[in-house]
Amino acid sequence: MNRNTPLSPRPVQDATHRVQSSAQLRAHGVSAAQTAAQCLPGGPWQQLLPGVYLLRPGPPTHHDRVRGALLYAGRPPSGARRTVPAQSGPGYGEAMVTGLAALALYGFASAPEVIALHRIDVLVPRTRRLRSTRFVQVTRAAVMPRPQRRRGVPLAPVERALADAVASLTDASTVRRILTEAVRGGYCEPAPVVRELTEAKLLGRAHVVDAVEELLVEGRTRAEDRLYEMVRAHRLPQPLWNVELALPGGSFLGGVDAYWPEQAVALELGARSPREEHVSYAAEREHLERLGVTVVRVTPKQLRDSTAQLSVVLRTAMMAAEDREPAAHLVILPR
Repeated sequence: MNRNTPLSPRPVQDATHRVQSSAQLRAHGVSAAQTAAQCLPGGPWQQLLPGVYLLRPGPPTHHDRVRGALLYAGRPPSGARRTVPAQSGPGYGEAMVTGLAALALYGFASAPEVIALHRIDVLVPRTRRLRSTRFVQVTRAAVMPRPQRRRGVPLAPVERALADAVASLTDASTVRRILTEAVRGGYCEPAPVVRELTEAKLLGRAHVVDAVEELLVEGRTRAEDRLYEMVRAHRLPQPLWNVELALPGGSFLGGVDAYWPEQAVALELGARSPREEHVSYAAEREHLERLGVTVVRVTPKQLRDSTAQLSVVLRTAMMAAEDREPAAHLVILPR
């Protein structure tokens, strides 16, 4: 096809998507000059973003905007080879949607619909020299996470999308709603969210700290419900729930979520804040085990995904009590 040949409608008919990058159009045989001609005022196409085109008139849909943002952020770096086969993948590279737009695509009721968002956040490697433009906000990561795909759209994992969303929000009630929905809706567990917020240095904001406290309470409540159900469903002996353990002389040993005194088996539910767990848990567990108590650590994720295996672990620990030295006598107090 030379410069004097009229533009064929073939790229519009054959293109899988109506949003195409300049590289994809070239792969269909459309030159840069022909693309520019199609985008003149009154023409059938329009430039959506630098190097990204909408092959129809009228306002873009939210699907168009999402695909356009990914094509813009996923274009090859300057100087890289730019040939794109006509039947290649979507052309997103390592780019993925994050922030509020990703939460909306995951189905969060507390996130605005994508079409209502003024911007779409995209996550790219830190080494990319790429500017935010129009409705695209570029966010960088030192290490790119593995994306989750929804209808072919690569999304940052929920925990990362939450952190990027929280970074852009100043309204405390909105932050609280999206964090609570993340746990209540079963999208993720609290601990990885707190890790992402910590890495993003967002826990210095008062409204974020308050929301995290509610997040941890919500997560712990759900985990405790699953723990009660595991004991019932797998017919484990009923433990003493939420007790403090101490030596007869009054020396405090720490609290546990469940304790089977006859077998000296304690269960610790890991749903506290990372700082609290790091400071107190290791020391408490070591002290209890020196006194002959078997401590089983359970995470909320295990309670969600692996209750059958956990019940076997607990039952085995109880059976092993017959072969151990008797544990020290402990005072059990309500927590």
